[in-house]
Amino acid sequence: MSAFILVDITVKHPEAYREYLEKVPCLVAKHGGRYRVRGGEHQTLEGDWVPNRLVIVEFPNREAALAFYRDPEYDPVKAIRTRTTESNLIIVDGIP
Repeated sequence: MSAFILVDITVKHPEAYREYLEKVPCLVAKHGGRYRVRGGEHQTLEGDWVPNRLVIVEFPNREAALAFYRDPEYDPVKAIRTRTTESNLIIVDGIP
């Protein structure tokens, strides 16, 4: 069953954040991930959640998604994101 990582990102330092954007795609691909949404235009239809930059990455399964997030190679890249943004990140299982 697919699993998705959803991230709501507010970029605080755009110039430094570019390094993250350059480095993360190869790590996502390494774990079988595919970007499904990467900062496209969005519209809130209900509720009060107004994401700034929404990213959705699909992985083959939860294990692959967690392997990406826990990959030691991702640690320095993740540090770029946490230093240059405010982020909320969740993992959710897809439909079997």
